[in-house]
Amino acid sequence: MIRDLAREFVRRGHQATVLTPSDCIAAGLEIADEDGLRAVRVKLANLKKINKPLRAWRESRLSSNLWAGAGKFLRQNPHDLVIFYSPSIFLAGLVGKLKKIWHCPAYLVLRDIFPKWAVEAGVIGKGMAYRYLRRHELSQYAVADVIGVEAPGSLQYCANDPTLKNHCVEILYSWAESYKSPSRNSRDRDRLGLNGKTVFFYGGNIGVAQDMDNIVRLAENLRHRDDIFFLLVGDGSEVPRLQSEIVARGLQNLKILPPVPQEDYLEMLAQFDIGMVSLDRRLTSHNIPGKLFGYLNVCMPVLASLNPGNNLAELLHQANAGIAVENGNDQALRDAALRLGDNLDLRREMGANARQMLEKKFSVQAAADQILAHFISARSERTA
Repeated sequence: MIRDLAREFVRRGHQATVLTPSDCIAAGLEIADEDGLRAVRVKLANLKKINKPLRAWRESRLSSNLWAGAGKFLRQNPHDLVIFYSPSIFLAGLVGKLKKIWHCPAYLVLRDIFPKWAVEAGVIGKGMAYRYLRRHELSQYAVADVIGVEAPGSLQYCANDPTLKNHCVEILYSWAESYKSPSRNSRDRDRLGLNGKTVFFYGGNIGVAQDMDNIVRLAENLRHRDDIFFLLVGDGSEVPRLQSEIVARGLQNLKILPPVPQEDYLEMLAQFDIGMVSLDRRLTSHNIPGKLFGYLNVCMPVLASLNPGNNLAELLHQANAGIAVENGNDQALRDAALRLGDNLDLRREMGANARQMLEKKFSVQAAADQILAHFISARSERTA
């Protein structure tokens, strides 16, 4: 999402820099020009394939470590606006420093309301860890001049939080850059032995908030259907446990693959039939997972198992771009999967609608317009 937004700024004649940690680069700092976009990568330890306490520690050091690695570059290359994305909640220190030395505003793209969802999902209690994380959550709000949440439900959460009552908060829908869908080859179908099968595809984070046991149970409920297969591609804290669960249940219709490069992922998407979204029923936030936009772009109908009240259900139904059921209702999810799996015409109709939904509702152009409107008008007033 951030790459797509930055590329849109470049197309409009702005200079855009994306600063990001990476455990894949050889040097401590890597600066690259990627089609006019300047990508600045700071070598840091992996943040995902580790236990939760170690991840929390490493993320808590993000601001200081990014500054240590790229501080000289950042001092020498001032910008007019900082856009930062949450998660992570640990970037307030860096953003505050950049605002001070650059004399510029900041826009927070708030997607996961953390640690709230972690409490709801039973990952942590409301003890010392929660209070520590909540303090960092509030710090990121304090340093932001404008906060963009992704759904009406999240806007209501912010309206009810007394710490946010004086902040400028608005709905900023998530976005994706529309691109021409890759050719529908069958390379991965051939490699995985999936020719002739209807493949339900999930791509992205495989963690607690996603309730992937939901998909494991669905696969088990449809194990008698040799023509239906479930393919998960991604990484996260739940992968080792789920791999063991698949073996223990003897499921031959469900497979988890590690993440692949973006270009390969888009090619893979285009080969399969139905995109899946899953969110734990205990969540009260209304986030729209980024994985959705890949599905929409390649004309995939969506099968979504969502927490109650999630605004995505209404969006899918209004656009007739997929089927959404309440997470935890295994029978409803099974029925919806069969409805999509057994009806090619329905998949084609919903898939076409999915692409239209992306272009009308979630365009990167609209997101760029909305963000820049706050600051271009303010800057014009200051220089008038």
